[in-house]
Amino acid sequence: MTHNSITHLQLPPEQEAIRAKCFHPSGVFTPFPDITLDYSVPHRFQEIARIYPDRVAIETSKEKITFGELNKIANRLAHTLVAQRGSEREPVALHIDHPVFAITAHMGVLKAGKISLFIDPSDSLSRINHLLENAQVSVMITKGESAPWPADSADAKHRLIHIDRLRPPSAGGDDDPGQTVHPDAPAYIRYTSGSTGRAKGAVKTHRHIMHSVQTQTNYFHLCENDRFAMIGRDYLGKRTFEALLNGATLYPFDIKRFGLHRLAEWLIEKKITTCKFFPTAFRNFISILSGNEDFKDLRLVHLEGEPIYRRDVDLYKKYLSSECVLVNSYSSTETGPISLYLIDKNSQLTGRVPIGYPIDGIEVHLVDEVGEPVGVNQPGEIVVKSSYLSDGYWRYSDLDAAQSRWKKDGAHGTAYFTGDLGSMSESACLEHLGRKDTQVKIRSFRVDIGEVEATLASHPEVKESAVIAKETQSGDTRLIAYFVPIAYPPPTVTNLLSFFKDKLPDYMIPSIFMTLEEMPLTRTGKVNHRALPNPTNCRPELGTPYVAPRTAFETDLERIWASVLSLDQVGIDDNFFELGGNSLAATRIVAQVIRKFQLELPLQSLFRSPTVAEMSTVIAETQARNLDEKELDRILTELESLSGDQVEQCLVHTKKTPLGTNR
Repeated sequence: MTHNSITHLQLPPEQEAIRAKCFHPSGVFTPFPDITLDYSVPHRFQEIARIYPDRVAIETSKEKITFGELNKIANRLAHTLVAQRGSEREPVALHIDHPVFAITAHMGVLKAGKISLFIDPSDSLSRINHLLENAQVSVMITKGESAPWPADSADAKHRLIHIDRLRPPSAGGDDDPGQTVHPDAPAYIRYTSGSTGRAKGAVKTHRHIMHSVQTQTNYFHLCENDRFAMIGRDYLGKRTFEALLNGATLYPFDIKRFGLHRLAEWLIEKKITTCKFFPTAFRNFISILSGNEDFKDLRLVHLEGEPIYRRDVDLYKKYLSSECVLVNSYSSTETGPISLYLIDKNSQLTGRVPIGYPIDGIEVHLVDEVGEPVGVNQPGEIVVKSSYLSDGYWRYSDLDAAQSRWKKDGAHGTAYFTGDLGSMSESACLEHLGRKDTQVKIRSFRVDIGEVEATLASHPEVKESAVIAKETQSGDTRLIAYFVPIAYPPPTVTNLLSFFKDKLPDYMIPSIFMTLEEMPLTRTGKVNHRALPNPTNCRPELGTPYVAPRTAFETDLERIWASVLSLDQVGIDDNFFELGGNSLAATRIVAQVIRKFQLELPLQSLFRSPTVAEMSTVIAETQARNLDEKELDRILTELESLSGDQVEQCLVHTKKTPLGTNR
């Protein structure tokens, strides 16, 4: 083994000790056998339905369905699909806003040997049509009147099957259709959010699903007595298979419908034993707890899909029971689970929360920009190799940029270049360092936005954070920080900058801070960075009260500062750097001041005390000296020739404020 790649290792003693706590209190556990990796999903489900026909498979607030009943309806649908469409492998859309029928339809599609594609009914009609066209869908399963087309339209007549109107005689009976489904056949398509502007459909094979369920089952001792919470509408996701392929009961909870305020009561009432959250949803859930809740049945909480921080661990320790294990799960749509890190009440963490050690059957490699292995504690792109990965995206050619992230690797199956950055410790523990596409250049320095977000999230008055890079009209790139405060009034910009100054280099400190009541979320509960609002031109909340200009000098300067900094107003005692100023903005202000007042002033003189009031004093003291046009052109030319580093050095040696950050 080298330190730039890892396969499944013997876990360190402290991780094994935590994993030993993951047994269900009933003591019942049957390992998921290796032979199941050669099964299709419906093959395994058929066995479970035969063993547990009367056990509840899915329970909502209004209904329950047993494994036997679910299997029967899924068989009817499979017969209908085969009768109407034949045995050809093709995508079938599920347009159903109902967990029991959506999951049952999903199983019916798989039993027919076809490929599921869940369509969220809350999506716009244009997006629905786009997905249907991209996936080349010819038939759709729906319930009642929830179809996206009018009942008398041509689309409805030829493309719809109503799962709630199936009849055994016409559907071919309730027995299993007996379709042979190869484990490497596609099972379902999951479209990504399309960060590049083009949504991509990752193909999940039956073997991929079975491997994921096997590793989760055996790692956490999942059993038929577990009660799985499905928080959200991920009807085709891991939760569904982990529960149903183990004979356990699945409990869907729709956050959009019932809200987080009812989740705690529901978890306790339903005696939920295991649930998964996106970290953003977890923080919001924890923030409304009273501290008197007794989650005595909850033994596993998985956080995945976004980075987690020490504060998340602190919240877990404060509000959940000592018997509950927290799991930081690292996965992707394209690969499924990659690595896991277990945390209990005794875990002591510093810095970032690790994403841990890879699951069985997964190799993790770290490579540089030319694909060469990197050393210990060195950043590199995370590459996942496995025989259980899918082959790529639906309807993408090998020439497409997105598809090029998949590479065949002989005996290792497939290699997938995640686009995530990570590092590996001496003990072979993996740490996530953010996305490659969130590495930006700020005044020639490379900045990891994930590190800036993590720093902001560690502020004691910040509940949630997000950071983006945005190019201004003048062409420079600035970091914009968004945060949801724990309480109001929120921390001021002065406070936030003071907090940042000892933790990050000055070029990594955001120029703009925006307070939000809540973070915009995607349909799946992650922070929607695209929906973050554009910065306003309002003066930020500073520790310094606003004081209006008093003299003509101050009025002219205030206008220059406000124009360069894109603010509606600037107080004469406001610190230039607290307003979001940096070296580039300083250069522009100096150029405008020289032109406006016909002065010869070095950069450091103007910014020795960087406020409008003090700059006004400097101007007044030197205005007696007039420059001829030739001398003025010389100074402006000299100023414009300064490099960014030279400007930085001028400012570093002249600032006297306690913030002292040159941004």
